[in-house]
Amino acid sequence: MGNFWISISAGLGALGVMMGAFGAHGLQGRVEEKAIEWIRTGAQYQMIHALALLGWAVWAQMRARTGGAIPGQFPGWGFFFGVLIFSGTLYAMALGGPRWLGAITPIGGSLLIAAWTVFAVQSARG
Repeated sequence: MGNFWISISAGLGALGVMMGAFGAHGLQGRVEEKAIEWIRTGAQYQMIHALALLGWAVWAQMRARTGGAIPGQFPGWGFFFGVLIFSGTLYAMALGGPRWLGAITPIGGSLLIAAWTVFAVQSARG
């Protein structure tokens, strides 16, 4: 379980760096400032949650190795799909996608919040 999520975390981190660099360097002067801000926000949230996913994966792996109960995987999936929806819709709008995607963005944010909440409950239970 842990290596899968660590690999996903690393992939999200790499993609976050690429999107941040693309927004900072590849789009300057080509799109409106609002589009660059969407890329910046998407990359920032993606990077934060790639690290959150890494932290959860390492915690879950350590817990399993020390004989603790293996936690449910909702935080992993929540961080993954939360980033995919939240950052993905911002990237899509910045690159010319329809603005109605902005109505979907909060679904990703809600998944991120839920993942953090479940992680907090899991860790509080020991």
